[in-house]
Amino acid sequence: QVQLVESGGGLVQPGGSLRLSCAVSGVIFGHYSLGWYRQAPGKQREVVAVITPDGDTNYVDSARARFTISRHMSKSTLYLQMNSLKPEDTAFYYCHAQHILGREYWGQGTQVTVSS
Repeated sequence: QVQLVESGGGLVQPGGSLRLSCAVSGVIFGHYSLGWYRQAPGKQREVVAVITPDGDTNYVDSARARFTISRHMSKSTLYLQMNSLKPEDTAFYYCHAQHILGREYWGQGTQVTVSS
């Protein structure tokens, strides 16, 4: 059974930092592109950052230079380090895994709220 379990969300003040984690089980970790998506109220879900099986990374422009996606292969865990958080980063953040052949899986999400 495939499971993606996010943690690390919460309430943080503008300018603060959070690190999201996503524990992945039931798949061969290195065969998947892994990503973080977010969805704010009333908006469509958008990709935030992706890391490919080869380790290449890509970010949405609004997150570039503030967020860092990484993975720990032996722990099968994906991370998103978020620095210099802004109120517009407030959203539900989801972990996503997509196999090179197309199968994909989602986590249940974790709430990030940036507010003073």
